[in-house]
Amino acid sequence: MCRHLAYLGPPVSLAELLLQSSNSLLRQSWAPGDMRGGGTVNADGFGVGWYPPDGREPVRYRVDRPMWSDVNFAALAEVTRSPAVLASVRSATIGMPVVETAAAPFSDDGWLFAHNGVVRGWPESVAHLAGEVPVANLLTMDAPMDSALLWVLLRHRLRKGADPAEAVTSLVADVAEASPMSRLNLLLTDSEQIVATTWTHSLWTRVGPGRVEVSSEPGDDDPAWTEVPDRHLVLARPSEVDLRPLAEAAGGPTTGAR
Repeated sequence: MCRHLAYLGPPVSLAELLLQSSNSLLRQSWAPGDMRGGGTVNADGFGVGWYPPDGREPVRYRVDRPMWSDVNFAALAEVTRSPAVLASVRSATIGMPVVETAAAPFSDDGWLFAHNGVVRGWPESVAHLAGEVPVANLLTMDAPMDSALLWVLLRHRLRKGADPAEAVTSLVADVAEASPMSRLNLLLTDSEQIVATTWTHSLWTRVGPGRVEVSSEPGDDDPAWTEVPDRHLVLARPSEVDLRPLAEAAGGPTTGAR
């Protein structure tokens, strides 16, 4: 499984947020603490998306190599600050391509998106769901892989006017029904809110004055980190987090499975 995180709050350097804490995303790329049978390291690429303080569209940096090997990003991270960030380190599922465009975050329409998990039985199990989107969107997917399709499906629902929480919830339910035992831990932001799910993997939140973090693992030993129960939707804004149970869908493990 991959590791991902999102942050909203006062502008912070990418180095401070992603590289410098005791259990930073950088450390999770080579020494993750809670993979739950989904691999041992996250060395198949990484990506970072951030929103400039002036409110322009998000900027992305994605590569197909381990975060620890990228000295260019380390230098960039020291001098780049943002009030809203989504980042991910990747452990590719067997059979999925290891290319730059397969690394999250995926982006369009001002959104950043990441998926930590796997769609079982890909691609046959979810082929019928692809029928809901225009063919041109499928032909221009970032990569032929499950996470990229999830983004295409979610983006289509958002473009049709669905509320972000509704769009994410319905997508998890539809994919879980079509592909039992999938891991569907989604992370979405537009720089003002974070929408995330737990579906058979870990997620933690930390809230502070004017800021919020949502992460696969705690970034340090701060007791303010709180674990999100399995099968829950997370709605987060600076200084607040709301948790809602996700509707049960066919084929998945029971609530609280670890």
